[in-house]
Amino acid sequence: MQTVIENEHLSVVIDHFGAELKSIKSKTDGTEYLWNADARYWKRSAPVLFPFVGSVKDKCYMYEGQKYPMGQHGFARDNMFSLLSAEDNEAWFFLEDNEETRKVYPFSFRLEIGYRIDASSITVFWRVKNPMKTELYYSIGGHPAFMCPVNGKGVQSDYSLVFDVGGKLVYSRLSENGLVESKGHQLLLSGNRLKISEHLFDDDALIFEGSQAHRIGLVDPDGRNVVTVSFDAPLFGLWSPAKKNAPFVCIEPWYGRCDAESFEGTIAEREYEEQLPGGGTKEYSYVIEIG
Repeated sequence: MQTVIENEHLSVVIDHFGAELKSIKSKTDGTEYLWNADARYWKRSAPVLFPFVGSVKDKCYMYEGQKYPMGQHGFARDNMFSLLSAEDNEAWFFLEDNEETRKVYPFSFRLEIGYRIDASSITVFWRVKNPMKTELYYSIGGHPAFMCPVNGKGVQSDYSLVFDVGGKLVYSRLSENGLVESKGHQLLLSGNRLKISEHLFDDDALIFEGSQAHRIGLVDPDGRNVVTVSFDAPLFGLWSPAKKNAPFVCIEPWYGRCDAESFEGTIAEREYEEQLPGGGTKEYSYVIEIG
């Protein structure tokens, strides 16, 4: 099932499976800005990552003396959400723990995901609720993929990323196991811009920690900002499939990340892990601006 929200500027499609954005289309000229999930490159468009961002070491994590298996990016993206509410320009969905989730994640939770259009922007909301009396441990993140090139204009290497900071950014690289292998690599910007080179993603995702930037735009060959992602998250990732020349780029705000190769702790000791006390609620959001 899919739900459509719209206004005079945009039409947005959300799939109930994963509560995932599937289309962001201009109503002025029909331009599609979100990746179309062509499986030749990547079968998703904008999955929500919960209750883990990235991979855990040895594909399992430790909680109260017991090991639990967990795949990359958790399980929310592969579950059917229920529709909570839908209006012309806003829709909300929810997922609750069940017998299957508790086999790999021994926590009760309620995850609510909302989308709202205002003029030419979409605000993405995440609301995490803890119905337990004990602490809830989790990570959450976005993984939106944007067409690049946009509407067939130019080639990907004609595009740039523009940041709300200048000079340089420091990022981490991933191992073959999808874990943080090495830190401290420098990404030198030209002013506040980075040209998307052919080999930028040869080593998979680039992970940026420590709140280094909070606004990232995708700029076309004419220097026009076509998509901008704004967020308060302490981490973000940039990604396109390694060595595939895939026609999209992901700009990903994260609260949490994969384990480091050297990590040996419990879920409570994971870096950037979110903790929510019993009975608590925590809200997050980020904004996708078109044009």
